[in-house]
Amino acid sequence: MVSTGDLTPPELALSSLGLDVDPALDASVSATLVAVEEALRVHVASADPLVAEAARHLADAGGKRLRPMLVALAAQFGDPARPDLIDAANVVELTHLATLYHDDVMDEAPVRRSAPSANARWGNSVAILVGDYLFAQAAELAARLGTEAVHLQAQTFSRLVHGQIAETVGPRDRDPIEHYLQVIADKTGSLIATAARFGGLFSGASTEVTEALAGYGEKIGLVFQLSDDLLDIASESIQSGKTPGTDLREGVPTLPVLYALAGDDADPAAVRLRELLSAGPITDDALHTEALTLLRESAAMKQARETVRGYAEEARARLAPLPEGDAKRAMEALCDYIADRTN
Repeated sequence: MVSTGDLTPPELALSSLGLDVDPALDASVSATLVAVEEALRVHVASADPLVAEAARHLADAGGKRLRPMLVALAAQFGDPARPDLIDAANVVELTHLATLYHDDVMDEAPVRRSAPSANARWGNSVAILVGDYLFAQAAELAARLGTEAVHLQAQTFSRLVHGQIAETVGPRDRDPIEHYLQVIADKTGSLIATAARFGGLFSGASTEVTEALAGYGEKIGLVFQLSDDLLDIASESIQSGKTPGTDLREGVPTLPVLYALAGDDADPAAVRLRELLSAGPITDDALHTEALTLLRESAAMKQARETVRGYAEEARARLAPLPEGDAKRAMEALCDYIADRTN
């Protein structure tokens, strides 16, 4: 188990994101996140050394811990010191980690969080089973929290699975852009919404506040995933956590690509971009550089940024029923932070 001395406090605080937040609020959220991190190491443990090592693999690799952070921040609208919040945050983070193991198998990903993926290191079968083990650990924790937590986790899991299936089979007869946004809502928005809901529910916040928090979480989840996709195009470095243009190289149709393909602009640059993108994965280095340059300067990229900002404003609007104060201001600031990091 990792002690609090092994953790770097700035990495487990709202201020680590560059947000200007009240110091007392930041300290409260940070204290919760440190406790969550310690408990997470306990919950990924196993008596079997191989399972223990493989299950600890991604937890040790770090990550943004956005979901536990939202649990801690949402809990500010009730009693943030309630001990059930630690288990609630671990339910969502364990569920998230489990999905990463499964996603990497399906995507045949060799790297996750700048380290070899579990499937690359131990093989697909072990990675899938370790993901199942983490789902089981999350379910056991949810059972400790009560039937409502079990029900909410099951509903969330169902949406995660539906989102993954939809992504796997493609849009079929559906509009590709609508399909893509629904996949993101199910695969990312659902769990982040549950994180925010858990923060309200297990801090004792009112039903009205808890529902508002969940609505905020759903929308901020869309902003988070879409901005990650835009960073893959806009970033000149590995700011996005992967080499810029990886999605283009792998033929992953993110929102700017879908907007570009759906466009009918007769401008030579737009026509050339559609020609490049319609060919699927762009593995040739010269063509990849050309497509990335055109996409960065395209109307489709501008439209995608506007979509992200629109969802950020929807997330902010969901906060209207919440009482004014430092926690609400921090959630509003989080909208801007996530949306603006692609600029």
